[in-house]
Amino acid sequence: MTHRTSPHGSEEPLDTAYDTALLDLDGVVYAGGEAIAHAVESLGTAREQGMHLAYVTNNASRTPDAVAEHLTRLGVPADPTDVITSAQAVARLIAEQVPAGSKVLAVGGEGLMAALRERGLVPVDSADDAPAAAVQGYGPDLRWAQLAEMAYAVNRGVPWFASNTDLTIPSGRGIAPGNGAAVQAVRFATGGSPQVAGKPLPPMHRETVLRTGARRPLVVGDRLDTDIEGAFAGGVDSLLVLTGVTDPAALLAAPPEHRPTYVGRDLRDLLAAQPPVEVAGEGAAACGGWTASVSGGALAIEGEGEPLDGLRALCGAAWTRAGAGSGDLDVAKAVERLGL
Repeated sequence: MTHRTSPHGSEEPLDTAYDTALLDLDGVVYAGGEAIAHAVESLGTAREQGMHLAYVTNNASRTPDAVAEHLTRLGVPADPTDVITSAQAVARLIAEQVPAGSKVLAVGGEGLMAALRERGLVPVDSADDAPAAAVQGYGPDLRWAQLAEMAYAVNRGVPWFASNTDLTIPSGRGIAPGNGAAVQAVRFATGGSPQVAGKPLPPMHRETVLRTGARRPLVVGDRLDTDIEGAFAGGVDSLLVLTGVTDPAALLAAPPEHRPTYVGRDLRDLLAAQPPVEVAGEGAAACGGWTASVSGGALAIEGEGEPLDGLRALCGAAWTRAGAGSGDLDVAKAVERLGL
């Protein structure tokens, strides 16, 4: 895939240009269990206009039924079949490699346990139970003793899997350690590496396609290293929203595989057409009333209008300045100028 040198434009609103939105949850629809501003009404409008909404999450702690119930309670009616989790993806991956009915040492929440049972596997909690595989998924009540059991199993040669390796997860109180942090603890104790199913890796994309049947999907996420990279790896378009872990500075420094097709402030941009970004050469671009350029190793922005258009222009300037990366640019003043 060629390097993306700027966010794309779309004359048609995204909810009609694409048949299915593959929506991340944490940082996109809700944070800390509460709906993010404008999410409920935006998703309701998209659904009314015929867009299929699917909720694709690396968080393996809850069952699809629990997630769907939570979404419905927030005002986003959802069926369990609309929810795809990394627990489901990793359970399928394990089931393809071990005999039917095998025991699996499982550390994580009920979502992981339910996904394993769905595949005919038997969750156990001790390395002494002769498991055929060992798997880690995020669980808010993780105990140190559970990590020890995982390390014992892996050091005995039991095949090791992880639902995902996100180092952080957004919450209502801020950014907290994710499943990747717990996986790292076991890595230190074993020297091994698990097979990983979640975004941005192919098993998660395969699980999503199998369960949704999407023909023209749009990935909607807040993370560059999972949502956007996963879309890149799967060859599908993506919308980054700035309601989660990614800030403008990280977006401007994004390497090619982390560059979204579209940039939005929140889920209202799912309902909107996207303005074109005009690239005027290496390190120069314009969008809306803004013109961005690179001068003396720093990004500069001039003009006025919608600040998000200014950010789109900055992306064009930063991403064309060096095709493979732009992490060495000073972006602080330009971002401050836009008030983002």
